[in-house]
Amino acid sequence: MSILVVDVGTSSVRTAVVRPDGRLDAVVRRPMPPSSPAPGLVELDAAALAGAVLEAAQASLAEAGPVEAVGVANQRATTVVWDRRSGQPVAPAIGWQDLRTVGTCLALREQGIRIGPSESATKLAAILDAVDPDRRADLCFGTIDSWVAWTLSAGQLHVTDATNAAVSGLLTPDASGFDETVLEALRIPPRVLPRIVDSSGDLGPAVALPGAPPLAGLVGDQQASLVGQGCLRPGTAKATFGTGAMLDCCVGPDRPAFARLGPQGTVPIVAWRRQGQDTWGVEAVLLTAGACVSWLVEDLGLLPDPAAADEVAAQCPDSGDLWFVPALFGLATPRWDYGARGLLLGITRGTGRPQVVRAVLEGVAHAGADLLEAAEADSGLEVPELRVDGAMAANGTFLQALADSIGRPVAVAAELEATTQGAAFLAGLAVGTWA
Repeated sequence: MSILVVDVGTSSVRTAVVRPDGRLDAVVRRPMPPSSPAPGLVELDAAALAGAVLEAAQASLAEAGPVEAVGVANQRATTVVWDRRSGQPVAPAIGWQDLRTVGTCLALREQGIRIGPSESATKLAAILDAVDPDRRADLCFGTIDSWVAWTLSAGQLHVTDATNAAVSGLLTPDASGFDETVLEALRIPPRVLPRIVDSSGDLGPAVALPGAPPLAGLVGDQQASLVGQGCLRPGTAKATFGTGAMLDCCVGPDRPAFARLGPQGTVPIVAWRRQGQDTWGVEAVLLTAGACVSWLVEDLGLLPDPAAADEVAAQCPDSGDLWFVPALFGLATPRWDYGARGLLLGITRGTGRPQVVRAVLEGVAHAGADLLEAAEADSGLEVPELRVDGAMAANGTFLQALADSIGRPVAVAAELEATTQGAAFLAGLAVGTWA
Protein backbone atom coordinates (compact mmCIF):
# COMPACT_ATOMS: atom_id res chain seq x y z
CA MET A 1 0.00 0.00 0.00
CA SER A 2 2.76 2.45 -0.95
CA ILE A 3 2.18 5.88 -2.50
CA LEU A 4 4.21 7.58 -5.22
CA VAL A 5 4.60 11.32 -4.62
CA VAL A 6 5.60 13.90 -7.22
CA ASP A 7 6.81 16.99 -5.37
CA VAL A 8 7.58 19.99 -7.58
CA GLY A 9 9.44 22.67 -5.66
CA THR A 10 10.69 26.06 -6.70
CA SER A 11 14.01 24.73 -7.97
CA SER A 12 13.67 20.96 -8.37
CA VAL A 13 11.42 17.99 -9.04
CA ARG A 14 11.51 15.25 -6.45
CA THR A 15 9.73 11.91 -6.56
CA ALA A 16 9.59 9.32 -3.80
CA VAL A 17 7.65 6.25 -2.78
CA VAL A 18 6.17 6.63 0.72
CA ARG A 19 5.73 3.36 2.58
CA PRO A 20 2.86 2.66 5.01
CA ASP A 21 5.10 3.57 7.98
CA GLY A 22 5.76 7.02 6.43
CA ARG A 23 9.29 6.17 5.33
CA LEU A 24 10.52 7.67 2.05
CA ASP A 25 12.00 5.22 -0.43
CA ALA A 26 13.30 5.42 -4.01
CA VAL A 27 13.88 9.17 -3.82
CA VAL A 28 14.81 10.75 -7.15
CA ARG A 29 15.70 14.43 -7.57
CA ARG A 30 16.01 16.40 -10.76
CA PRO A 31 17.13 20.06 -10.70
CA MET A 32 14.68 22.41 -12.36
CA PRO A 33 15.77 25.93 -11.43
CA PRO A 34 13.74 28.86 -12.73
CA SER A 35 15.28 31.46 -15.01
CA SER A 36 15.30 35.22 -14.50
CA PRO A 37 15.46 36.90 -17.92
CA ALA A 38 15.33 40.34 -16.28
CA PRO A 39 15.21 41.75 -12.72
CA GLY A 40 11.91 40.82 -11.08
CA LEU A 41 11.03 38.19 -13.70
CA VAL A 42 10.91 34.48 -12.87
CA GLU A 43 10.07 31.89 -15.54
CA LEU A 44 9.96 28.10 -15.95
CA ASP A 45 10.14 25.82 -18.98
CA ALA A 46 6.88 23.91 -18.48
CA ALA A 47 7.63 21.34 -21.21
CA ALA A 48 10.98 20.51 -19.60
CA LEU A 49 9.25 20.30 -16.23
CA ALA A 50 6.75 17.76 -17.59
CA GLY A 51 9.61 15.67 -18.96
CA ALA A 52 11.43 15.78 -15.63
CA VAL A 53 8.26 14.72 -13.78
CA LEU A 54 7.74 11.67 -15.99
CA GLU A 55 11.40 10.66 -15.97
CA ALA A 56 11.76 10.97 -12.18
CA ALA A 57 8.44 9.21 -11.47
CA GLN A 58 9.33 6.30 -13.72
CA ALA A 59 12.76 6.03 -12.08
CA SER A 60 11.21 5.85 -8.59
CA LEU A 61 8.72 3.19 -9.71
CA ALA A 62 11.47 1.17 -11.39
CA GLU A 63 13.34 1.07 -8.09
CA ALA A 64 10.43 0.61 -5.68
CA GLY A 65 7.86 -1.38 -7.65
CA PRO A 66 4.10 -0.85 -8.05
CA VAL A 67 2.17 1.65 -5.91
CA GLU A 68 -1.47 2.00 -4.89
CA ALA A 69 -1.85 5.67 -5.79
CA VAL A 70 -0.10 8.90 -6.72
CA GLY A 71 -0.01 12.16 -4.76
CA VAL A 72 1.20 15.54 -6.01
CA ALA A 73 2.59 18.46 -4.03
CA ASN A 74 3.65 21.60 -5.82
CA GLN A 75 4.92 25.15 -5.67
CA ARG A 76 1.78 27.26 -5.78
CA ALA A 77 0.63 30.11 -8.03
CA THR A 78 3.22 29.41 -10.75
CA THR A 79 1.15 29.81 -13.90
CA VAL A 80 1.12 27.58 -16.99
CA VAL A 81 -0.96 28.08 -20.14
CA TRP A 82 -1.05 25.39 -22.81
CA ASP A 83 -2.91 24.49 -26.01
CA ARG A 84 -5.75 22.08 -25.27
CA ARG A 85 -5.30 20.04 -28.45
CA SER A 86 -1.53 19.74 -28.66
CA GLY A 87 -0.88 19.84 -24.92
CA GLN A 88 2.09 22.14 -25.53
CA PRO A 89 2.76 25.28 -23.44
CA VAL A 90 2.20 28.47 -25.39
CA ALA A 91 4.61 30.59 -23.31
CA PRO A 92 7.12 30.19 -20.49
CA ALA A 93 5.42 29.51 -17.17
CA ILE A 94 5.48 32.54 -14.88
CA GLY A 95 6.88 31.71 -11.43
CA TRP A 96 5.19 32.62 -8.17
CA GLN A 97 8.02 35.04 -7.29
CA ASP A 98 7.64 36.97 -10.55
CA LEU A 99 6.82 40.67 -10.08
CA ARG A 100 5.96 41.76 -13.64
CA THR A 101 2.30 42.35 -12.78
CA VAL A 102 2.76 44.70 -9.82
CA GLY A 103 1.34 47.59 -11.86
CA THR A 104 -1.73 45.56 -12.83
CA CYS A 105 -2.33 44.68 -9.18
CA LEU A 106 -2.17 48.34 -8.18
CA ALA A 107 -4.64 49.25 -10.94
CA LEU A 108 -7.03 46.51 -9.79
CA ARG A 109 -6.86 47.84 -6.24
CA GLU A 110 -8.35 51.11 -7.52
CA GLN A 111 -11.32 48.99 -8.69
CA GLY A 112 -11.67 47.40 -5.25
CA ILE A 113 -10.04 44.12 -6.32
CA ARG A 114 -7.12 43.10 -4.11
CA ILE A 115 -4.80 40.56 -5.77
CA GLY A 116 -1.08 40.13 -5.13
CA PRO A 117 1.50 39.74 -7.90
CA SER A 118 2.53 36.46 -6.25
CA GLU A 119 -0.92 35.01 -7.07
CA SER A 120 -1.88 33.45 -10.39
CA ALA A 121 -4.64 35.75 -11.63
CA THR A 122 -2.61 38.58 -13.14
CA LYS A 123 0.06 36.16 -14.37
CA LEU A 124 -2.60 34.32 -16.34
CA ALA A 125 -3.89 37.60 -17.78
CA ALA A 126 -0.35 38.60 -18.78
CA ILE A 127 0.18 35.37 -20.72
CA LEU A 128 -3.22 35.64 -22.42
CA ASP A 129 -2.53 39.26 -23.36
CA ALA A 130 0.71 38.13 -25.02
CA VAL A 131 -0.46 35.00 -26.86
CA ASP A 132 -4.24 35.39 -27.21
CA PRO A 133 -5.20 39.07 -26.97
CA ASP A 134 -8.61 38.42 -28.57
CA ARG A 135 -9.29 35.49 -26.21
CA ARG A 136 -10.28 33.17 -29.05
CA ALA A 137 -7.76 30.34 -28.74
CA ASP A 138 -8.61 27.01 -27.10
CA LEU A 139 -6.22 27.19 -24.18
CA CYS A 140 -5.92 25.64 -20.73
CA PHE A 141 -4.70 27.40 -17.62
CA GLY A 142 -3.36 25.71 -14.56
CA THR A 143 -0.96 26.00 -11.70
CA ILE A 144 1.73 23.34 -11.35
CA ASP A 145 -0.67 20.81 -9.83
CA SER A 146 -2.89 21.16 -12.91
CA TRP A 147 0.06 20.79 -15.27
CA VAL A 148 1.35 17.69 -13.47
CA ALA A 149 -2.14 16.13 -13.40
CA TRP A 150 -2.50 16.81 -17.14
CA THR A 151 0.94 15.27 -17.74
CA LEU A 152 0.36 12.15 -15.63
CA SER A 153 -3.11 11.57 -17.13
CA ALA A 154 -1.90 12.13 -20.71
CA GLY A 155 -4.27 15.04 -21.13
CA GLN A 156 -7.36 13.44 -19.57
CA LEU A 157 -7.47 15.61 -16.42
CA HIS A 158 -7.71 19.41 -16.36
CA VAL A 159 -8.12 19.98 -12.63
CA THR A 160 -6.79 21.92 -9.66
CA ASP A 161 -7.37 21.23 -5.99
CA ALA A 162 -8.92 23.68 -3.55
CA THR A 163 -5.62 24.47 -1.77
CA ASN A 164 -4.05 25.68 -5.00
CA ALA A 165 -7.16 27.39 -6.32
CA ALA A 166 -7.66 29.33 -3.08
CA VAL A 167 -4.28 31.09 -3.41
CA SER A 168 -4.67 31.85 -7.12
CA GLY A 169 -6.51 35.13 -6.66
CA LEU A 170 -9.29 33.73 -8.86
CA LEU A 171 -11.68 32.32 -6.24
CA THR A 172 -14.47 33.90 -4.27
CA PRO A 173 -13.50 34.52 -0.62
CA ASP A 174 -15.42 31.44 0.57
CA ALA A 175 -13.62 29.24 -2.03
CA SER A 176 -16.96 28.11 -3.46
CA GLY A 177 -16.04 28.91 -7.07
CA PHE A 178 -14.30 31.27 -9.44
CA ASP A 179 -14.89 34.98 -8.91
CA GLU A 180 -16.71 36.42 -11.92
CA THR A 181 -15.68 39.97 -10.99
CA VAL A 182 -12.00 39.05 -11.21
CA LEU A 183 -12.47 37.06 -14.41
CA GLU A 184 -14.26 39.98 -16.06
CA ALA A 185 -11.70 42.56 -14.91
CA LEU A 186 -8.82 40.51 -16.35
CA ARG A 187 -10.71 39.25 -19.42
CA ILE A 188 -10.19 35.60 -18.46
CA PRO A 189 -12.53 33.22 -20.34
CA PRO A 190 -14.07 30.64 -17.97
CA ARG A 191 -13.33 27.87 -20.50
CA VAL A 192 -9.58 28.09 -19.80
CA LEU A 193 -10.05 27.34 -16.09
CA PRO A 194 -9.57 23.91 -14.50
CA ARG A 195 -12.18 22.00 -12.54
CA ILE A 196 -11.74 22.39 -8.76
CA VAL A 197 -11.46 19.06 -6.94
CA ASP A 198 -10.77 17.69 -3.46
CA SER A 199 -7.22 17.52 -2.14
CA SER A 200 -7.87 13.86 -1.29
CA GLY A 201 -9.89 11.69 -3.64
CA ASP A 202 -9.65 9.40 -6.67
CA LEU A 203 -9.36 11.80 -9.61
CA GLY A 204 -8.58 9.32 -12.38
CA PRO A 205 -5.78 7.06 -13.62
CA ALA A 206 -2.23 8.28 -14.14
CA VAL A 207 -2.05 6.52 -17.50
CA ALA A 208 1.40 7.95 -18.29
CA LEU A 209 2.89 5.77 -15.53
CA PRO A 210 3.36 1.98 -15.43
CA GLY A 211 0.24 0.29 -14.10
CA ALA A 212 -1.84 3.52 -14.38
CA PRO A 213 -2.23 4.00 -10.59
CA PRO A 214 -4.99 6.45 -9.55
CA LEU A 215 -4.09 10.07 -9.00
CA ALA A 216 -5.56 10.45 -5.51
CA GLY A 217 -3.99 13.55 -3.96
CA LEU A 218 -3.37 17.11 -5.13
CA VAL A 219 -2.16 19.74 -2.68
CA GLY A 220 -0.09 22.91 -2.57
CA ASP A 221 3.33 22.41 -1.03
CA GLN A 222 2.71 24.47 2.10
CA GLN A 223 -0.56 22.74 2.90
CA ALA A 224 1.13 19.40 2.21
CA SER A 225 3.76 20.28 4.79
CA LEU A 226 1.02 21.25 7.27
CA VAL A 227 -0.54 17.79 6.91
CA GLY A 228 2.84 16.04 6.83
CA GLN A 229 3.81 17.65 10.15
CA GLY A 230 0.52 16.62 11.76
CA CYS A 231 -0.80 20.17 12.19
CA LEU A 232 -4.40 19.02 11.97
CA ARG A 233 -5.99 20.81 14.94
CA PRO A 234 -6.61 24.53 15.54
CA GLY A 235 -3.53 26.27 16.95
CA THR A 236 -0.99 23.86 15.51
CA ALA A 237 1.45 25.52 13.13
CA LYS A 238 4.45 24.78 10.97
CA ALA A 239 6.96 26.87 9.07
CA THR A 240 8.73 25.65 5.96
CA PHE A 241 12.05 27.40 5.37
CA GLY A 242 12.88 26.67 1.76
CA THR A 243 13.57 29.19 -1.00
CA GLY A 244 10.99 31.37 0.74
CA ALA A 245 9.33 30.72 4.07
CA MET A 246 5.67 30.10 4.73
CA LEU A 247 4.19 29.74 8.20
CA ASP A 248 0.80 28.04 8.25
CA CYS A 249 -1.52 27.74 11.23
CA CYS A 250 -4.52 25.41 11.23
CA VAL A 251 -7.72 27.30 12.09
CA GLY A 252 -10.41 24.63 11.63
CA PRO A 253 -13.69 24.33 9.70
CA ASP A 254 -14.61 28.03 9.96
CA ARG A 255 -13.12 30.47 7.49
CA PRO A 256 -11.03 33.36 8.93
CA ALA A 257 -13.07 36.55 9.26
CA PHE A 258 -11.07 38.57 6.72
CA ALA A 259 -11.55 38.22 2.98
CA ARG A 260 -8.13 38.66 1.37
CA LEU A 261 -5.61 39.94 3.93
CA GLY A 262 -5.66 39.94 7.71
CA PRO A 263 -4.86 43.04 9.80
CA GLN A 264 -1.35 41.64 10.42
CA GLY A 265 -0.75 40.63 6.82
CA THR A 266 -1.65 36.92 6.76
CA VAL A 267 -3.81 35.37 4.06
CA PRO A 268 -6.61 32.85 4.54
CA ILE A 269 -5.91 29.45 2.99
CA VAL A 270 -7.76 26.22 2.46
CA ALA A 271 -5.59 23.80 4.40
CA TRP A 272 -7.18 20.84 2.64
CA ARG A 273 -10.52 19.81 1.13
CA ARG A 274 -11.87 16.30 1.67
CA GLN A 275 -15.31 15.03 0.64
CA GLY A 276 -16.20 18.59 -0.29
CA GLN A 277 -15.48 19.99 3.17
CA ASP A 278 -12.79 22.61 3.73
CA THR A 279 -10.42 22.94 6.68
CA TRP A 280 -9.06 26.50 6.87
CA GLY A 281 -5.83 28.09 7.98
CA VAL A 282 -3.91 31.35 7.88
CA GLU A 283 -0.57 31.77 6.17
CA ALA A 284 2.24 34.24 6.78
CA VAL A 285 4.79 34.70 4.01
CA LEU A 286 8.49 35.55 3.78
CA LEU A 287 9.49 35.88 0.13
CA THR A 288 13.19 35.04 0.60
CA ALA A 289 14.58 32.66 3.23
CA GLY A 290 16.88 29.98 1.80
CA ALA A 291 17.26 32.26 -1.22
CA CYS A 292 19.26 34.57 1.07
CA VAL A 293 21.72 31.76 1.74
CA SER A 294 21.86 31.01 -1.98
CA TRP A 295 22.71 34.68 -2.48
CA LEU A 296 25.74 34.20 -0.22
CA VAL A 297 26.81 31.23 -2.37
CA GLU A 298 25.99 32.24 -5.92
CA ASP A 299 26.30 36.02 -5.93
CA LEU A 300 28.74 36.92 -3.15
CA GLY A 301 30.87 33.77 -3.20
CA LEU A 302 31.09 33.69 0.59
CA LEU A 303 30.13 30.02 0.85
CA PRO A 304 30.93 26.96 -1.29
CA ASP A 305 27.38 25.65 -0.82
CA PRO A 306 24.35 26.37 1.41
CA ALA A 307 25.22 23.53 3.79
CA ALA A 308 28.41 25.38 4.80
CA ALA A 309 26.44 28.27 6.31
CA ASP A 310 26.05 26.57 9.71
CA GLU A 311 29.76 25.85 10.15
CA VAL A 312 30.86 29.31 8.99
CA ALA A 313 28.30 31.13 11.16
CA ALA A 314 29.45 29.12 14.19
CA GLN A 315 32.95 30.61 13.86
CA CYS A 316 31.75 33.75 15.67
CA PRO A 317 29.69 34.00 18.89
CA ASP A 318 27.45 36.75 17.49
CA SER A 319 27.08 38.92 14.40
CA GLY A 320 28.94 41.87 15.90
CA ASP A 321 25.81 44.03 15.78
CA LEU A 322 25.42 43.37 12.07
CA TRP A 323 21.78 43.23 10.96
CA PHE A 324 20.24 41.77 7.81
CA VAL A 325 16.75 42.38 6.43
CA PRO A 326 15.75 39.47 4.09
CA ALA A 327 13.88 41.46 1.44
CA LEU A 328 15.64 40.39 -1.75
CA PHE A 329 12.26 40.15 -3.52
CA GLY A 330 10.47 42.65 -1.29
CA LEU A 331 8.57 42.07 1.94
CA ALA A 332 5.35 40.15 2.46
CA THR A 333 3.87 39.52 5.95
CA PRO A 334 3.22 41.78 7.78
CA ARG A 335 3.83 44.83 5.52
CA TRP A 336 3.45 43.52 1.95
CA ASP A 337 5.80 45.95 0.24
CA TYR A 338 7.16 44.55 -3.02
CA GLY A 339 9.28 47.68 -3.45
CA ALA A 340 11.26 46.96 -0.28
CA ARG A 341 14.85 45.80 -0.68
CA GLY A 342 17.27 43.86 1.47
CA LEU A 343 19.56 45.62 3.93
CA LEU A 344 22.86 44.74 5.57
CA LEU A 345 23.45 47.26 8.37
CA GLY A 346 26.23 47.85 10.86
CA ILE A 347 29.29 46.92 8.77
CA THR A 348 32.61 47.80 10.44
CA ARG A 349 36.27 47.11 9.73
CA GLY A 350 35.94 44.03 11.93
CA THR A 351 33.06 42.56 9.93
CA GLY A 352 34.14 39.31 8.30
CA ARG A 353 32.64 36.36 6.50
CA PRO A 354 31.36 34.60 9.67
CA GLN A 355 29.55 37.73 10.86
CA VAL A 356 27.87 38.26 7.50
CA VAL A 357 26.70 34.65 7.28
CA ARG A 358 25.43 34.68 10.88
CA ALA A 359 23.63 37.98 10.31
CA VAL A 360 21.82 36.52 7.30
CA LEU A 361 20.70 33.44 9.25
CA GLU A 362 19.58 35.58 12.19
CA GLY A 363 17.78 37.98 9.87
CA VAL A 364 15.70 35.15 8.45
CA ALA A 365 15.02 33.94 12.01
CA HIS A 366 13.85 37.41 13.09
CA ALA A 367 11.52 37.50 10.08
CA GLY A 368 10.23 34.08 11.15
CA ALA A 369 9.24 35.60 14.50
CA ASP A 370 7.29 38.28 12.61
CA LEU A 371 5.43 35.53 10.75
CA LEU A 372 4.45 33.74 13.96
CA GLU A 373 3.27 36.94 15.67
CA ALA A 374 1.15 37.80 12.64
CA ALA A 375 -0.41 34.32 12.43
CA GLU A 376 -1.34 34.33 16.12
CA ALA A 377 -2.83 37.83 15.89
CA ASP A 378 -4.89 37.16 12.77
CA SER A 379 -6.09 33.70 13.84
CA GLY A 380 -6.74 34.55 17.49
CA LEU A 381 -4.99 31.31 18.43
CA GLU A 382 -1.89 30.71 20.54
CA VAL A 383 0.76 28.47 19.04
CA PRO A 384 2.62 26.60 21.84
CA GLU A 385 5.43 25.33 19.62
CA LEU A 386 6.51 25.85 16.03
CA ARG A 387 7.15 22.81 13.86
CA VAL A 388 9.68 23.43 11.10
CA ASP A 389 10.87 21.70 7.95
CA GLY A 390 12.63 22.61 4.72
CA ALA A 391 16.31 22.85 3.85
CA MET A 392 17.13 25.51 6.46
CA ALA A 393 15.80 23.23 9.21
CA ALA A 394 19.10 21.32 8.92
CA ASN A 395 21.03 24.44 10.04
CA GLY A 396 21.62 24.40 13.79
CA THR A 397 22.67 28.05 14.04
CA PHE A 398 19.50 29.13 12.28
CA LEU A 399 17.27 26.90 14.42
CA GLN A 400 18.68 28.29 17.66
CA ALA A 401 18.28 31.85 16.38
CA LEU A 402 14.66 31.07 15.47
CA ALA A 403 13.91 29.58 18.90
CA ASP A 404 15.51 32.60 20.58
CA SER A 405 13.48 34.97 18.39
CA ILE A 406 10.07 33.37 18.99
CA GLY A 407 10.69 32.51 22.65
CA ARG A 408 9.22 29.03 22.49
CA PRO A 409 10.22 25.52 21.38
CA VAL A 410 11.06 24.77 17.77
CA ALA A 411 10.22 21.16 16.84
CA VAL A 412 12.16 19.92 13.81
CA ALA A 413 10.38 17.44 11.57
CA ALA A 414 11.87 13.95 11.65
CA GLU A 415 11.51 14.00 7.85
CA LEU A 416 12.53 17.41 6.50
CA GLU A 417 10.68 16.69 3.25
CA ALA A 418 7.33 16.97 5.04
CA THR A 419 5.62 18.11 1.84
CA THR A 420 6.20 14.67 0.36
CA GLN A 421 4.73 12.95 3.40
CA GLY A 422 1.70 15.24 3.45
CA ALA A 423 0.86 14.59 -0.20
CA ALA A 424 1.23 10.87 0.46
CA PHE A 425 -1.07 11.00 3.49
CA LEU A 426 -3.82 12.76 1.50
CA ALA A 427 -3.54 10.31 -1.40
CA GLY A 428 -3.40 7.39 1.01
CA LEU A 429 -6.59 8.55 2.76
CA ALA A 430 -8.37 8.29 -0.58
CA VAL A 431 -7.33 4.69 -1.26
CA GLY A 432 -7.30 3.29 2.28
CA THR A 433 -3.61 3.21 3.07
CA TRP A 434 -4.32 5.25 6.20
CA ALA A 435 -7.52 5.89 8.12
